[in-house]
Amino acid sequence: MDTIDTFDNRLKYYHFLLCRDNLDNLPDYPLPAGYRFVFYRDGDKKDWIEIEKSAGEFIDEAGGLAAWQHYYGGREHLLGERMLFITGPDGRKIATATAFFDDSDSAGWLHWVSVRRDCQGAGLSRPLIAKALRVLRGLGYRDAKIPTQTTSWVAVKLYLDFGFRPEAENALKSREGYRIVRTLTDHPALRDFPPLPREALWDPLMRRVHAALLSRCPDLEAFCLQEKDGLRLVRYRTGSGCFSTPCGELLGNE
Repeated sequence: MDTIDTFDNRLKYYHFLLCRDNLDNLPDYPLPAGYRFVFYRDGDKKDWIEIEKSAGEFIDEAGGLAAWQHYYGGREHLLGERMLFITGPDGRKIATATAFFDDSDSAGWLHWVSVRRDCQGAGLSRPLIAKALRVLRGLGYRDAKIPTQTTSWVAVKLYLDFGFRPEAENALKSREGYRIVRTLTDHPALRDFPPLPREALWDPLMRRVHAALLSRCPDLEAFCLQEKDGLRLVRYRTGSGCFSTPCGELLGNE
């Protein structure tokens, strides 16, 4: 049986949009001793990319730079009151979340919530989410949304614990995805989404790619598939660097 990671892109991919219809009665989770919150300052882009990369969001720095430019390029002047970091006892930035917005509506948007992989399990996620939601409330937002996906199923459970629920249209469009999360978490907020058989959770191609990479690179850290010039490439990161290989070559042209 497959062991499921907290971020696992072997799962079938479905996009989620979760909503919280008010920002009242937010829970309070204190940070562990020695940790503290700080806001973005000029030059923190590198820390943001490193955290997101460690959490599995990007394979390499180039992917992080592209995402930064897409979401925050030209808006860095807003981040000083919106982008949060948690620093550890040694002062290193190890987690981040952004209280942001989308021009399409009036809700506050919770963006890019991530904890470095080597710091996960230290009790940081709940304080981080609670703090970011309070920042949104302090900025005047009355409700909140967060985009996420099946591959971040552990984070989805946390958002459900915080009172987020599937947006109505998205609940229909990504029904099978919510069934995947129901199967993995049995969360009571997803009682209207019947669980699936365990074998129905997986993307067969991503499972084969993952197995092939592990046989080649026992120190595999992250991987993804990309299309480039009509060729499907596997991008992956190990302890020694970032690499790419044609998917067909990796799988023996099966």
